[in-house]
Amino acid sequence: MKPLLKVENLHTEFRTDEGTVKAVDGISFQVRAGETVCIVGESGCGKSVTAMSMMGLVEEPAGKVTGGAIAFGDDDLLRLGKHELRTIRGHEMAMIFQEPMSSLNPVLKIGEQIMEPLMLHLKLKKKEAAARAVELIRQVGISRPEQIAGSYPHELSGGMLQRIMIAIAVSCSPKLLIADEPTTALDVTIQAQILDMLRTFKESSGMSLLLITHDLGVVAEMADYVIVMYSGKIVEEGEVTALFANPKHPYTQGLLKSKPVMGQRTEELYSIPGQVPDPLDLTPSCYFHDRCEHCMDVCVSREPLLQPLGNGQKAACWLYEEAAIHV
Repeated sequence: MKPLLKVENLHTEFRTDEGTVKAVDGISFQVRAGETVCIVGESGCGKSVTAMSMMGLVEEPAGKVTGGAIAFGDDDLLRLGKHELRTIRGHEMAMIFQEPMSSLNPVLKIGEQIMEPLMLHLKLKKKEAAARAVELIRQVGISRPEQIAGSYPHELSGGMLQRIMIAIAVSCSPKLLIADEPTTALDVTIQAQILDMLRTFKESSGMSLLLITHDLGVVAEMADYVIVMYSGKIVEEGEVTALFANPKHPYTQGLLKSKPVMGQRTEELYSIPGQVPDPLDLTPSCYFHDRCEHCMDVCVSREPLLQPLGNGQKAACWLYEEAAIHV
């Protein structure tokens, strides 16, 4: 069956005064209809830039998608013009942004911002769109929806703003919803409610969900398939059950090891040693080598390829490369 979304060899770069940063460096993955795929990794690994590249929101000249293909249905998003992309963005493919306070327009009322995609994509009249906006506010669990529709973003709490972002994103029943850190900076109770809401919308509409997060608890709860990124590259991927039960890449193992386990007390929480490498100073190598306890000579001089390891998992690590034995 043809995937809903297929990303192939995607490259996105940013030009700075110090040099060029390869924020996304040749990644490939796909999302099937009705599937939840989670992209996980530390801050700065390229998760959000991947989503922004898909949505056509990388601003030139500072940033640019320099290679690859993004097939969404029958369209290659990277070959579409701005007008064609605008007809898809917010309609067939929508995104919940990481910071709702900075993503919403501070001078427009909440109702107006929900109405905009309804009038643009679904061609609803203003009165119809206003009624639908109130209904969407109600559906995302906010009381007094009529009053909220007439409020400005600064009058709402962070949790309420995140719900409004969800209402905007699902307003046109997209085929693919991208959620970029939708539970960041929210308390645990609100996080659970937001995740339940996303799951409910997904199940009721049959849409696919691409969830970007650094929270492995969210991954375990939501994902069908997991992609682990590090320094702009995919280092491991696989079905969520297999990946959590038997992580292959040392970085994935470190991420799982650093998460506290209920009922297990330790004097000190584990953290992966070292720091993410400088993106301006990357050489052909395994970018994780200076933080890895299994580092070999080949890891410092050659880049490992992402390869299948059985049970649906793939990893880019010289521990699993036969060539490593002969180098």
